[in-house]
This record gives sequence, structure tokens and C-alpha cells, in this order.
Amino acid sequence: MMIMVRAIVRPEKADDVLAALMDNGFPAVTKYSVAGRGKQRGIKIGEVTYDEIPKTMLMCVIKAEDKDFVIKTIMEAARSGSKGAFGDGKIFVNEVSDVYTISSGVCDTAKEEAA
Repeated sequence: MMIMVRAIVRPEKADDVLAALMDNGFPAVTKYSVAGRGKQRGIKIGEVTYDEIPKTMLMCVIKAEDKDFVIKTIMEAARSGSKGAFGDGKIFVNEVSDVYTISSGVCDTAKEEAA
């Protein structure tokens, strides 16, 4: 089974996460610039409230058995300081039913099920 891991991280931490994933054998990542807010409902500085905070979303599809290692790698690279801080981000994990390679038309999950 394959899973999709989507990590929303601070933009200044994205390169650290990408490097950590690459160094640990997970080079295939899609990177998006996104904006949003978490439970804290944005940031208030003086009289101004910023309710859409710039973030970076990193997405990768991996084998299910690699899930815990990849999540740990992302958390360690994305965390601010030793204990972390509000706004460090979130990680979402979903099952992937099929993965098609456009150039070849091959369905990767079908190959795994046949093996």
C-alpha cells in the first residue's frame, strides 16, 4: 500500500525538510506555496491581525512501511527549536489507491498487488 504525506511547514524550514528527506532516501517531493491559519487564528501584531500566514506544503507518496520514518524525519527538520512552537505546521497522511506514471501509463500500485 502507498500513502500520501502532506506536510505544511514554515517557509524557512522547507529547505531543511527537503534536505532531510533527500538525505534519507526520499527525493520525490512536490512543493507548494500556500497560506492559511491554524488553531491560533493567525497572528496579531499591535492592532493588525494577519489571518493568512505564508506556509509551504510538501507532498510525497511513499510505501506505507516508511510512514513512521518519514513523519519523524519531517518533524525533526521542521520543528522550531528543541520543543517546537505554534505555527510549526501539520502533517496529514492519507492512503493512496492508485499511482499512475504518465510517461509509461503504468499503475505502480497494481504492480505491488501482483507481486
